[in-house]
Amino acid sequence: MVVVKRKNSTEAVSSLDDILLNFQKEQEIALGLDQDKKTQWFDPVPRPFLAKDKPNITLLFGGLSMSHDYLVEAALKGLGYRVQHMECPDNESLRYGKEFGNRGQCNPTYFTVGNLIKYLIYLRDEEGISKEEIIGNYLFMTSGSCGPCRFGAYATEYRKALRDAGFEGFRVLLFQQTDGLKQASGGESALKLDTSFFISILKAVVLGDILNALAYRIRPYEVEAGSTDAALERSKQHIYEALSERKRLRPSLIRCRRELESVQVDRTRVKPKVSIIGEFWAMTTEGDGNYQLQRFLENEGAEVEVQSVTAWILFLIWAGRFDTIKRMQLREADSGKNGLKGKNTFLRLRMLGLADRTLRMIFQSYAKTIGLYHYHLPDMDEIARVAHEHYNNHLRGGEGHMEVGKLILNVVKQKVNMTVSVKPFGCMPSSGVSDGVQSLIIEKYPNAIFLPIETTGDGAINVYSRVQMMLYKAKQAAQREFELALLEKGLTVGQLQNKQCSKQFARPLQTSRHVVACTAANGVYGLRR
Repeated sequence: MVVVKRKNSTEAVSSLDDILLNFQKEQEIALGLDQDKKTQWFDPVPRPFLAKDKPNITLLFGGLSMSHDYLVEAALKGLGYRVQHMECPDNESLRYGKEFGNRGQCNPTYFTVGNLIKYLIYLRDEEGISKEEIIGNYLFMTSGSCGPCRFGAYATEYRKALRDAGFEGFRVLLFQQTDGLKQASGGESALKLDTSFFISILKAVVLGDILNALAYRIRPYEVEAGSTDAALERSKQHIYEALSERKRLRPSLIRCRRELESVQVDRTRVKPKVSIIGEFWAMTTEGDGNYQLQRFLENEGAEVEVQSVTAWILFLIWAGRFDTIKRMQLREADSGKNGLKGKNTFLRLRMLGLADRTLRMIFQSYAKTIGLYHYHLPDMDEIARVAHEHYNNHLRGGEGHMEVGKLILNVVKQKVNMTVSVKPFGCMPSSGVSDGVQSLIIEKYPNAIFLPIETTGDGAINVYSRVQMMLYKAKQAAQREFELALLEKGLTVGQLQNKQCSKQFARPLQTSRHVVACTAANGVYGLRR
Protein backbone atom coordinates (compact mmCIF):
# COMPACT_ATOMS: atom_id res chain seq x y z
CA MET A 1 0.00 0.00 0.00
CA VAL A 2 1.25 3.49 -0.89
CA VAL A 3 0.46 6.25 1.58
CA VAL A 4 0.83 9.77 0.28
CA LYS A 5 0.45 12.76 2.63
CA ARG A 6 -0.77 15.92 0.95
CA LYS A 7 -2.51 19.05 2.14
CA ASN A 8 -5.61 18.29 0.09
CA SER A 9 -7.23 15.29 -1.65
CA THR A 10 -6.71 16.72 -5.17
CA GLU A 11 -2.94 16.70 -4.77
CA ALA A 12 -3.15 13.14 -3.35
CA VAL A 13 -5.05 11.83 -6.36
CA SER A 14 -2.68 13.58 -8.73
CA SER A 15 0.35 12.07 -7.05
CA LEU A 16 -1.19 8.58 -7.10
CA ASP A 17 -1.87 8.91 -10.83
CA ASP A 18 1.76 9.88 -11.40
CA ILE A 19 2.95 6.84 -9.45
CA LEU A 20 0.68 4.53 -11.45
CA LEU A 21 1.76 6.13 -14.74
CA ASN A 22 5.44 5.67 -13.87
CA PHE A 23 4.77 2.06 -12.93
CA GLN A 24 3.01 1.53 -16.25
CA LYS A 25 5.97 2.94 -18.19
CA GLU A 26 8.41 0.77 -16.26
CA GLN A 27 6.39 -2.35 -17.05
CA GLU A 28 6.05 -1.41 -20.74
CA ILE A 29 9.81 -1.00 -21.04
CA ALA A 30 10.39 -4.31 -19.23
CA LEU A 31 7.96 -6.09 -21.60
CA GLY A 32 9.23 -4.37 -24.73
CA LEU A 33 6.03 -2.36 -25.12
CA ASP A 34 7.51 1.11 -24.86
CA GLN A 35 4.85 3.43 -26.35
CA ASP A 36 7.41 6.04 -27.35
CA LYS A 37 9.14 3.56 -29.67
CA LYS A 38 5.96 1.92 -30.99
CA THR A 39 5.66 1.66 -34.77
CA GLN A 40 2.90 0.34 -36.99
CA TRP A 41 3.25 -3.42 -37.42
CA PHE A 42 3.97 -4.56 -40.99
CA ASP A 43 4.21 -8.10 -42.27
CA PRO A 44 6.60 -8.10 -45.23
CA VAL A 45 7.00 -10.89 -47.73
CA PRO A 46 10.07 -12.88 -46.56
CA ARG A 47 11.67 -12.49 -49.98
CA PRO A 48 10.18 -10.37 -52.78
CA PHE A 49 9.59 -11.69 -56.29
CA LEU A 50 12.19 -9.81 -58.30
CA ALA A 51 12.80 -9.63 -62.05
CA LYS A 52 16.03 -11.60 -61.77
CA ASP A 53 14.06 -14.52 -60.25
CA LYS A 54 11.42 -14.69 -62.99
CA PRO A 55 12.97 -17.49 -65.13
CA ASN A 56 13.24 -19.87 -62.16
CA ILE A 57 10.09 -19.16 -60.15
CA THR A 58 6.78 -20.99 -60.61
CA LEU A 59 3.70 -18.99 -59.63
CA LEU A 60 1.00 -21.00 -57.86
CA PHE A 61 -2.50 -19.58 -57.66
CA GLY A 62 -6.15 -20.56 -57.47
CA GLY A 63 -9.43 -19.56 -55.93
CA LEU A 64 -11.83 -18.99 -58.84
CA SER A 65 -13.73 -21.59 -60.84
CA MET A 66 -11.65 -24.21 -62.63
CA SER A 67 -12.32 -22.57 -66.01
CA HIS A 68 -11.07 -19.22 -64.73
CA ASP A 69 -7.94 -20.68 -63.11
CA TYR A 70 -7.09 -22.66 -66.23
CA LEU A 71 -7.39 -19.64 -68.54
CA VAL A 72 -5.58 -17.26 -66.17
CA GLU A 73 -2.69 -19.74 -66.22
CA ALA A 74 -2.66 -19.47 -70.01
CA ALA A 75 -2.72 -15.67 -69.88
CA LEU A 76 0.24 -15.53 -67.48
CA LYS A 77 2.17 -18.03 -69.58
CA GLY A 78 1.60 -15.76 -72.55
CA LEU A 79 3.29 -12.99 -70.56
CA GLY A 80 6.37 -15.14 -69.98
CA TYR A 81 5.71 -16.43 -66.47
CA ARG A 82 6.13 -19.96 -65.22
CA VAL A 83 2.75 -20.67 -63.70
CA GLN A 84 0.67 -23.52 -62.30
CA HIS A 85 -2.96 -23.24 -61.25
CA MET A 86 -4.01 -25.26 -58.22
CA GLU A 87 -6.58 -28.02 -58.35
CA CYS A 88 -9.96 -27.35 -56.77
CA PRO A 89 -9.66 -27.62 -52.96
CA ASP A 90 -11.24 -30.73 -51.43
CA ASN A 91 -11.93 -31.97 -47.92
CA GLU A 92 -8.35 -33.23 -47.67
CA SER A 93 -7.26 -29.62 -48.20
CA LEU A 94 -9.59 -28.58 -45.39
CA ARG A 95 -7.94 -31.15 -43.09
CA TYR A 96 -4.48 -29.73 -43.82
CA GLY A 97 -5.77 -26.19 -43.30
CA LYS A 98 -7.24 -26.98 -39.90
CA GLU A 99 -4.17 -28.97 -38.87
CA PHE A 100 -1.68 -26.18 -39.51
CA GLY A 101 -3.83 -23.04 -39.40
CA ASN A 102 -5.08 -21.06 -36.44
CA ARG A 103 -8.54 -21.61 -35.06
CA GLY A 104 -11.35 -19.26 -35.97
CA GLN A 105 -10.53 -18.91 -39.66
CA CYS A 106 -13.22 -19.15 -42.29
CA ASN A 107 -13.56 -21.87 -44.90
CA PRO A 108 -11.94 -20.02 -47.82
CA THR A 109 -8.70 -19.75 -45.88
CA TYR A 110 -8.75 -23.28 -44.50
CA PHE A 111 -9.41 -24.73 -47.94
CA THR A 112 -6.99 -22.44 -49.79
CA VAL A 113 -3.96 -22.69 -47.51
CA GLY A 114 -4.65 -26.38 -46.94
CA ASN A 115 -4.73 -26.93 -50.70
CA LEU A 116 -1.37 -25.17 -51.00
CA ILE A 117 0.21 -27.21 -48.19
CA LYS A 118 -1.17 -30.42 -49.69
CA TYR A 119 0.45 -29.58 -53.03
CA LEU A 120 3.79 -28.64 -51.47
CA ILE A 121 3.86 -31.90 -49.51
CA TYR A 122 3.12 -33.73 -52.76
CA LEU A 123 6.08 -31.98 -54.43
CA ARG A 124 8.31 -32.91 -51.49
CA ASP A 125 7.20 -36.49 -50.84
CA GLU A 126 6.03 -37.70 -54.26
CA GLU A 127 8.08 -35.66 -56.73
CA GLY A 128 11.22 -35.75 -54.58
CA ILE A 129 11.81 -31.99 -54.66
CA SER A 130 13.70 -30.77 -51.61
CA LYS A 131 12.18 -28.30 -49.18
CA GLU A 132 14.84 -25.72 -50.07
CA GLU A 133 14.04 -26.00 -53.78
CA ILE A 134 10.31 -25.64 -53.11
CA ILE A 135 10.80 -22.54 -50.97
CA GLY A 136 13.24 -21.04 -53.45
CA ASN A 137 11.50 -21.87 -56.73
CA TYR A 138 7.78 -21.52 -55.94
CA LEU A 139 5.53 -18.79 -54.62
CA PHE A 140 1.81 -18.42 -54.03
CA MET A 141 -0.41 -15.54 -55.14
CA THR A 142 -3.64 -14.86 -53.27
CA SER A 143 -6.18 -12.08 -52.93
CA GLY A 144 -6.67 -9.80 -49.96
CA SER A 145 -9.76 -8.45 -48.26
CA CYS A 146 -12.15 -5.81 -49.50
CA GLY A 147 -13.39 -4.65 -46.12
CA PRO A 148 -14.14 -5.60 -42.50
CA CYS A 149 -13.49 -9.29 -43.00
CA ARG A 150 -11.04 -11.58 -41.19
CA PHE A 151 -9.75 -12.52 -44.64
CA GLY A 152 -7.78 -9.27 -44.66
CA ALA A 153 -5.11 -10.67 -42.32
CA TYR A 154 -4.94 -14.14 -43.77
CA ALA A 155 -1.75 -13.73 -45.77
CA THR A 156 -0.02 -13.78 -42.38
CA GLU A 157 -2.07 -16.84 -41.42
CA TYR A 158 -0.84 -18.52 -44.61
CA ARG A 159 2.76 -17.93 -43.61
CA LYS A 160 2.11 -19.26 -40.11
CA ALA A 161 0.54 -22.46 -41.49
CA LEU A 162 3.35 -22.88 -44.02
CA ARG A 163 5.94 -22.48 -41.28
CA ASP A 164 4.26 -25.10 -39.10
CA ALA A 165 3.99 -27.46 -42.07
CA GLY A 166 7.76 -27.24 -42.57
CA PHE A 167 7.93 -24.61 -45.33
CA GLU A 168 9.05 -21.53 -43.42
CA GLY A 169 10.07 -18.74 -45.77
CA PHE A 170 7.72 -19.79 -48.57
CA ARG A 171 6.62 -16.63 -50.37
CA VAL A 172 2.99 -15.50 -50.38
CA LEU A 173 2.11 -12.43 -52.45
CA LEU A 174 -1.06 -10.61 -51.53
CA PHE A 175 -3.24 -8.74 -54.00
CA GLN A 176 -5.62 -6.19 -52.54
CA GLN A 177 -8.74 -5.31 -54.48
CA THR A 178 -7.72 -1.67 -54.65
CA ASP A 179 -4.06 -1.51 -53.65
CA GLY A 180 -2.42 -3.93 -56.07
CA LEU A 181 0.55 -6.09 -55.14
CA LYS A 182 1.93 -6.07 -51.60
CA GLN A 183 5.53 -7.14 -51.21
CA ALA A 184 8.68 -5.79 -49.64
CA SER A 185 10.88 -3.52 -51.69
CA GLY A 186 14.45 -4.29 -52.61
CA GLY A 187 14.63 -4.43 -56.38
CA GLU A 188 12.59 -4.43 -59.55
CA SER A 189 9.46 -6.54 -59.21
CA ALA A 190 9.07 -9.45 -61.64
CA LEU A 191 5.33 -8.82 -61.81
CA LYS A 192 4.82 -6.02 -64.29
CA LEU A 193 1.38 -4.69 -63.45
CA ASP A 194 1.08 -2.80 -66.72
CA THR A 195 -1.65 -2.51 -69.34
CA SER A 196 -0.63 -5.73 -71.06
CA PHE A 197 -0.83 -7.64 -67.77
CA PHE A 198 -4.30 -6.42 -66.87
CA ILE A 199 -5.71 -6.85 -70.37
CA SER A 200 -4.44 -10.44 -70.52
CA ILE A 201 -5.94 -11.28 -67.12
CA LEU A 202 -9.18 -9.50 -68.04
CA LYS A 203 -9.53 -11.57 -71.21
CA ALA A 204 -9.05 -14.78 -69.25
CA VAL A 205 -11.61 -13.76 -66.63
CA VAL A 206 -14.21 -12.69 -69.20
CA LEU A 207 -13.77 -15.85 -71.25
CA GLY A 208 -13.99 -17.99 -68.11
CA ASP A 209 -17.30 -16.30 -67.25
CA ILE A 210 -18.65 -16.89 -70.74
CA LEU A 211 -17.71 -20.56 -70.83
CA ASN A 212 -19.22 -21.12 -67.38
CA ALA A 213 -22.45 -19.37 -68.35
CA LEU A 214 -22.76 -21.50 -71.49
CA ALA A 215 -21.99 -24.73 -69.63
CA TYR A 216 -24.65 -24.05 -66.99
CA ARG A 217 -27.14 -23.13 -69.71
CA ILE A 218 -26.57 -26.26 -71.80
CA ARG A 219 -25.66 -29.06 -69.38
CA PRO A 220 -29.09 -29.44 -67.64
CA TYR A 221 -30.71 -30.15 -71.00
CA GLU A 222 -28.08 -32.35 -72.66
CA VAL A 223 -29.40 -35.56 -74.21
CA GLU A 224 -26.13 -37.47 -73.80
CA ALA A 225 -24.70 -37.20 -70.28
CA GLY A 226 -21.20 -35.72 -70.23
CA SER A 227 -21.33 -34.25 -73.73
CA THR A 228 -21.40 -30.65 -72.45
CA ASP A 229 -18.36 -31.15 -70.23
CA ALA A 230 -16.46 -32.78 -73.09
CA ALA A 231 -17.26 -29.86 -75.43
CA LEU A 232 -16.33 -27.42 -72.67
CA GLU A 233 -12.92 -29.05 -72.16
CA ARG A 234 -12.17 -28.87 -75.87
CA SER A 235 -13.25 -25.22 -75.91
CA LYS A 236 -11.00 -24.37 -72.98
CA GLN A 237 -8.06 -25.99 -74.77
CA HIS A 238 -8.67 -23.84 -77.86
CA ILE A 239 -8.69 -20.65 -75.80
CA TYR A 240 -5.74 -21.80 -73.67
CA GLU A 241 -3.63 -22.20 -76.79
CA ALA A 242 -4.57 -18.74 -78.06
CA LEU A 243 -3.86 -17.00 -74.75
CA SER A 244 -0.62 -18.81 -73.94
CA GLU A 245 0.79 -18.27 -77.44
CA ARG A 246 -0.70 -14.75 -77.76
CA LYS A 247 -2.60 -15.58 -80.92
CA ARG A 248 -5.75 -13.92 -82.24
CA LEU A 249 -8.73 -14.97 -80.14
CA ARG A 250 -11.51 -14.84 -82.72
CA PRO A 251 -10.60 -18.09 -84.59
CA SER A 252 -10.45 -19.94 -81.27
CA LEU A 253 -13.81 -18.54 -80.17
CA ILE A 254 -15.41 -19.66 -83.42
CA ARG A 255 -14.04 -23.17 -82.85
CA CYS A 256 -15.52 -23.06 -79.35
CA ARG A 257 -18.93 -22.21 -80.76
CA ARG A 258 -18.75 -25.19 -83.11
CA GLU A 259 -17.80 -27.48 -80.24
CA LEU A 260 -20.77 -26.34 -78.16
CA GLU A 261 -23.16 -26.49 -81.11
CA SER A 262 -22.44 -30.21 -81.38
CA VAL A 263 -24.13 -30.91 -78.02
CA GLN A 264 -27.64 -32.32 -78.38
CA VAL A 265 -30.21 -30.80 -76.01
CA ASP A 266 -33.89 -31.05 -75.19
CA ARG A 267 -35.22 -27.85 -73.64
CA THR A 268 -38.77 -29.14 -73.33
CA ARG A 269 -37.64 -30.56 -69.97
CA VAL A 270 -39.16 -28.47 -67.19
CA LYS A 271 -36.46 -27.44 -64.73
CA PRO A 272 -36.47 -24.71 -62.10
CA LYS A 273 -33.81 -22.05 -62.46
CA VAL A 274 -31.76 -21.55 -59.29
CA SER A 275 -29.43 -18.60 -58.70
CA ILE A 276 -26.41 -19.01 -56.43
CA ILE A 277 -25.33 -15.79 -54.71
CA GLY A 278 -23.44 -15.03 -51.50
CA GLU A 279 -19.84 -14.69 -50.37
CA PHE A 280 -17.52 -14.50 -53.37
CA TRP A 281 -15.34 -17.57 -52.79
CA ALA A 282 -18.14 -19.80 -51.51
CA MET A 283 -20.40 -19.10 -54.47
CA THR A 284 -17.57 -19.35 -57.03
CA THR A 285 -15.71 -22.50 -56.00
CA GLU A 286 -16.91 -25.76 -57.51
CA GLY A 287 -15.57 -28.24 -54.96
CA ASP A 288 -16.08 -29.37 -51.40
CA GLY A 289 -15.84 -25.77 -50.17
CA ASN A 290 -19.53 -25.33 -51.00
CA TYR A 291 -20.45 -29.02 -51.01
CA GLN A 292 -20.24 -29.02 -54.82
CA LEU A 293 -23.52 -27.14 -54.72
CA GLN A 294 -23.71 -26.38 -58.45
CA ARG A 295 -23.48 -30.03 -59.49
CA PHE A 296 -25.78 -31.16 -56.69
CA LEU A 297 -28.50 -28.77 -57.87
CA GLU A 298 -28.09 -29.98 -61.46
CA ASN A 299 -28.27 -33.62 -60.37
CA GLU A 300 -31.47 -32.79 -58.50
CA GLY A 301 -33.05 -31.46 -61.69
CA ALA A 302 -32.33 -27.73 -61.60
CA GLU A 303 -30.78 -25.26 -64.01
CA VAL A 304 -28.15 -23.23 -62.16
CA GLU A 305 -27.38 -19.56 -62.69
CA VAL A 306 -23.90 -18.65 -61.42
CA GLN A 307 -22.50 -15.19 -60.78
CA SER A 308 -19.74 -13.86 -63.02
CA VAL A 309 -16.38 -12.48 -61.93
CA THR A 310 -16.97 -9.73 -64.50
CA ALA A 311 -19.94 -8.55 -62.44
CA TRP A 312 -17.65 -8.26 -59.41
CA ILE A 313 -15.27 -6.05 -61.42
CA LEU A 314 -18.24 -3.91 -62.48
CA PHE A 315 -19.17 -3.57 -58.80
CA LEU A 316 -15.68 -2.29 -57.97
CA ILE A 317 -15.97 0.27 -60.79
CA TRP A 318 -19.40 1.29 -59.53
CA ALA A 319 -18.03 1.71 -55.99
CA GLY A 320 -15.30 3.99 -57.33
CA ARG A 321 -17.85 6.18 -59.11
CA PHE A 322 -20.23 6.20 -56.13
CA ASP A 323 -17.52 7.22 -53.67
CA THR A 324 -16.13 9.91 -55.98
CA ILE A 325 -19.55 11.51 -56.45
CA LYS A 326 -20.18 11.53 -52.69
CA ARG A 327 -16.76 13.03 -51.94
CA MET A 328 -17.36 15.77 -54.50
CA GLN A 329 -20.16 17.02 -52.24
CA LEU A 330 -17.81 17.75 -49.35
CA ARG A 331 -17.02 21.40 -48.59
CA GLU A 332 -13.31 20.73 -48.99
CA ALA A 333 -11.41 18.07 -50.93
CA ASP A 334 -10.23 15.43 -48.48
CA SER A 335 -6.53 14.57 -48.55
CA GLY A 336 -6.86 10.98 -47.32
CA LYS A 337 -5.70 7.88 -49.14
CA ASN A 338 -8.75 7.81 -51.41
CA GLY A 339 -9.42 11.54 -51.22
CA LEU A 340 -9.84 13.99 -54.06
CA LYS A 341 -7.41 16.72 -53.05
CA GLY A 342 -5.29 17.66 -56.05
CA LYS A 343 -7.18 15.28 -58.37
CA ASN A 344 -9.34 15.91 -61.40
CA THR A 345 -12.65 14.44 -60.24
CA PHE A 346 -14.44 14.81 -63.57
CA LEU A 347 -11.61 13.02 -65.36
CA ARG A 348 -11.79 10.23 -62.78
CA LEU A 349 -15.53 9.83 -63.33
CA ARG A 350 -15.08 9.77 -67.10
CA MET A 351 -12.36 7.14 -66.84
CA LEU A 352 -14.48 4.95 -64.56
CA GLY A 353 -17.44 5.31 -66.90
CA LEU A 354 -15.23 4.40 -69.84
CA ALA A 355 -13.93 1.35 -67.96
CA ASP A 356 -17.50 0.17 -67.34
CA ARG A 357 -18.53 0.57 -70.97
CA THR A 358 -15.32 -0.99 -72.31
CA LEU A 359 -15.62 -4.04 -70.07
CA ARG A 360 -19.22 -4.59 -71.12
CA MET A 361 -18.30 -4.19 -74.78
CA ILE A 362 -15.45 -6.72 -74.53
CA PHE A 363 -17.71 -9.19 -72.74
CA GLN A 364 -20.53 -8.95 -75.27
CA SER A 365 -18.14 -9.13 -78.21
CA TYR A 366 -16.62 -12.39 -76.99
CA ALA A 367 -20.01 -13.73 -75.86
CA LYS A 368 -21.65 -13.27 -79.25
CA THR A 369 -18.69 -14.82 -81.04
CA ILE A 370 -18.81 -17.96 -78.90
CA GLY A 371 -22.60 -18.17 -78.89
CA LEU A 372 -23.71 -16.79 -75.51
CA TYR A 373 -26.74 -14.84 -76.72
CA HIS A 374 -29.07 -12.61 -74.70
CA TYR A 375 -26.84 -12.62 -71.64
CA HIS A 376 -27.05 -9.35 -69.73
CA LEU A 377 -24.44 -8.19 -67.27
CA PRO A 378 -26.08 -6.65 -64.19
CA ASP A 379 -26.93 -2.95 -64.00
CA MET A 380 -25.02 -1.90 -60.89
CA ASP A 381 -26.99 1.34 -60.48
CA GLU A 382 -30.23 -0.62 -60.51
CA ILE A 383 -28.97 -3.12 -57.94
CA ALA A 384 -27.82 -0.28 -55.69
CA ARG A 385 -31.14 1.54 -56.06
CA VAL A 386 -33.39 -1.39 -55.15
CA ALA A 387 -31.13 -2.46 -52.28
CA HIS A 388 -30.55 0.96 -50.73
CA GLU A 389 -33.87 1.07 -48.85
CA HIS A 390 -32.82 -2.03 -46.93
CA TYR A 391 -29.00 -2.02 -47.10
CA ASN A 392 -27.03 1.23 -47.15
CA ASN A 393 -24.87 1.56 -50.26
CA HIS A 394 -22.09 3.03 -48.14
CA LEU A 395 -21.58 -0.27 -46.32
CA ARG A 396 -18.82 -2.37 -47.84
CA GLY A 397 -17.38 -5.78 -47.23
CA GLY A 398 -18.10 -8.97 -49.11
CA GLU A 399 -20.77 -8.40 -51.76
CA GLY A 400 -22.00 -5.28 -49.97
CA HIS A 401 -25.56 -4.45 -50.91
CA MET A 402 -25.51 -6.76 -53.94
CA GLU A 403 -26.88 -9.84 -52.16
CA VAL A 404 -29.98 -7.92 -51.13
CA GLY A 405 -30.36 -6.26 -54.53
CA LYS A 406 -29.93 -9.53 -56.40
CA LEU A 407 -32.66 -11.27 -54.40
CA ILE A 408 -35.12 -8.42 -54.92
CA LEU A 409 -34.50 -8.34 -58.68
CA ASN A 410 -34.64 -12.14 -58.91
CA VAL A 411 -38.17 -12.00 -57.49
CA VAL A 412 -39.51 -8.80 -59.07
CA LYS A 413 -38.25 -9.61 -62.56
CA GLN A 414 -38.94 -13.35 -62.29
CA LYS A 415 -35.33 -14.07 -63.19
CA VAL A 416 -35.12 -17.36 -61.25
CA ASN A 417 -37.43 -19.69 -59.37
CA MET A 418 -35.15 -19.98 -56.33
CA THR A 419 -32.19 -18.14 -54.83
CA VAL A 420 -29.52 -19.81 -52.70
CA SER A 421 -27.12 -17.64 -50.70
CA VAL A 422 -23.99 -19.58 -49.73
CA LYS A 423 -21.25 -18.33 -47.44
CA PRO A 424 -18.64 -19.61 -44.97
CA PHE A 425 -19.80 -20.17 -41.41
CA GLY A 426 -19.80 -16.87 -39.54
CA CYS A 427 -19.03 -14.72 -42.60
CA MET A 428 -19.50 -11.24 -41.15
CA PRO A 429 -20.78 -9.28 -44.18
CA SER A 430 -22.97 -12.09 -45.53
CA SER A 431 -24.20 -14.08 -42.52
CA GLY A 432 -23.99 -11.24 -40.03
CA VAL A 433 -25.63 -8.51 -42.11
CA SER A 434 -27.14 -9.61 -45.43
CA ASP A 435 -28.99 -12.66 -44.09
CA GLY A 436 -30.64 -10.52 -41.44
CA VAL A 437 -31.88 -8.10 -44.08
CA GLN A 438 -33.03 -10.95 -46.33
CA SER A 439 -35.58 -12.03 -43.72
CA LEU A 440 -37.30 -8.67 -44.24
CA ILE A 441 -37.11 -9.06 -48.03
CA ILE A 442 -38.83 -12.45 -47.81
CA GLU A 443 -41.66 -10.89 -45.77
CA LYS A 444 -42.02 -8.12 -48.32
CA TYR A 445 -41.93 -10.58 -51.25
CA PRO A 446 -43.67 -13.72 -49.92
CA ASN A 447 -43.38 -15.51 -53.28
CA ALA A 448 -39.58 -15.50 -52.98
CA ILE A 449 -38.00 -18.94 -52.54
CA PHE A 450 -34.79 -18.15 -50.66
CA LEU A 451 -32.36 -20.43 -48.85
CA PRO A 452 -29.28 -19.19 -46.92
CA ILE A 453 -26.53 -21.78 -46.41
CA GLU A 454 -23.45 -21.57 -44.22
CA THR A 455 -20.63 -23.96 -45.05
CA THR A 456 -18.35 -25.49 -42.45
CA GLY A 457 -16.65 -28.23 -44.45
CA ASP A 458 -18.86 -30.89 -42.89
CA GLY A 459 -22.61 -31.22 -42.54
CA ALA A 460 -23.18 -31.78 -46.26
CA ILE A 461 -26.13 -34.12 -45.63
CA ASN A 462 -27.98 -31.45 -43.67
CA VAL A 463 -27.34 -28.87 -46.40
CA TYR A 464 -28.46 -31.24 -49.16
CA SER A 465 -31.65 -31.99 -47.24
CA ARG A 466 -32.49 -28.30 -46.87
CA VAL A 467 -31.78 -27.68 -50.56
CA GLN A 468 -34.04 -30.56 -51.60
CA MET A 469 -36.95 -29.27 -49.51
CA MET A 470 -36.76 -25.78 -51.01
CA LEU A 471 -36.08 -27.12 -54.49
CA TYR A 472 -39.37 -29.01 -54.36
CA LYS A 473 -41.15 -25.65 -54.12
CA ALA A 474 -39.06 -24.27 -56.99
CA LYS A 475 -39.99 -27.26 -59.17
CA GLN A 476 -43.65 -26.62 -58.51
CA ALA A 477 -43.21 -22.94 -59.44
CA ALA A 478 -41.44 -23.86 -62.69
CA GLN A 479 -44.15 -26.38 -63.57
CA ARG A 480 -46.83 -23.73 -63.05
CA GLU A 481 -44.97 -21.33 -65.34
CA PHE A 482 -44.70 -24.03 -68.02
CA GLU A 483 -48.36 -25.02 -67.84
CA LEU A 484 -49.48 -21.38 -67.98
CA ALA A 485 -47.29 -20.83 -71.06
CA LEU A 486 -48.87 -23.86 -72.79
CA LEU A 487 -52.34 -22.57 -71.89
CA GLU A 488 -51.67 -19.10 -73.27
CA LYS A 489 -50.22 -20.56 -76.49
CA GLY A 490 -52.97 -23.17 -76.80
CA LEU A 491 -50.49 -26.04 -76.97
CA THR A 492 -50.08 -29.43 -75.35
CA VAL A 493 -46.91 -31.21 -74.31
CA GLY A 494 -47.42 -33.68 -77.14
CA GLN A 495 -47.54 -30.90 -79.71
CA LEU A 496 -44.14 -29.66 -78.52
CA GLN A 497 -42.64 -32.97 -79.60
CA ASN A 498 -43.56 -32.55 -83.26
CA LYS A 499 -40.77 -31.98 -85.71
CA GLN A 500 -41.25 -28.25 -86.21
CA CYS A 501 -41.40 -27.35 -82.52
CA SER A 502 -38.71 -29.77 -81.38
CA LYS A 503 -36.12 -28.10 -83.62
CA GLN A 504 -36.44 -24.87 -81.67
CA PHE A 505 -35.95 -26.71 -78.39
CA ALA A 506 -32.96 -28.71 -79.66
CA ARG A 507 -30.51 -25.90 -80.47
CA PRO A 508 -27.91 -25.72 -77.70
CA LEU A 509 -27.02 -22.06 -78.20
CA GLN A 510 -30.49 -20.72 -78.90
CA THR A 511 -32.32 -18.86 -76.15
CA SER A 512 -35.82 -17.44 -76.04
CA ARG A 513 -36.83 -14.00 -74.85
CA HIS A 514 -37.23 -13.70 -71.11
CA VAL A 515 -40.80 -13.81 -69.84
CA VAL A 516 -40.57 -15.99 -66.73
CA ALA A 517 -37.80 -17.90 -64.97
CA CYS A 518 -38.29 -21.42 -66.37
CA THR A 519 -36.37 -22.00 -69.62
CA ALA A 520 -38.94 -24.47 -71.00
CA ALA A 521 -41.74 -21.97 -70.41
CA ASN A 522 -39.78 -19.21 -72.16
CA GLY A 523 -39.29 -21.61 -75.08
CA VAL A 524 -43.04 -22.02 -75.35
CA TYR A 525 -43.59 -18.26 -75.27
CA GLY A 526 -41.00 -17.94 -78.04
CA LEU A 527 -42.82 -20.28 -80.42
CA ARG A 528 -44.45 -18.76 -83.49
CA ARG A 529 -47.87 -20.14 -84.39
